[in-house]
Amino acid sequence: MTMAGVAVIGERAQVSGWALAGAVVHAGEDAAQVREAWHALGDDVAVVVLTPAASAHLAGETARGGPLTVVLPG
Repeated sequence: MTMAGVAVIGERAQVSGWALAGAVVHAGEDAAQVREAWHALGDDVAVVVLTPAASAHLAGETARGGPLTVVLPG
């Protein structure tokens, strides 16, 4: 059985701890880094947790399909 993965994208200070829970962490401090991380997600990622800033940088891109996204409270 294959398990779907969880990825977290956002500012390093807010996302680094998620690695302890087994999530794949992509630190992105600006719009370009966040978009690069989003496009680099593997096919095995089913859920992406975004910081509020990362969500704003991806406005419109997450609605085009792909993994389920969740935005952390601000």
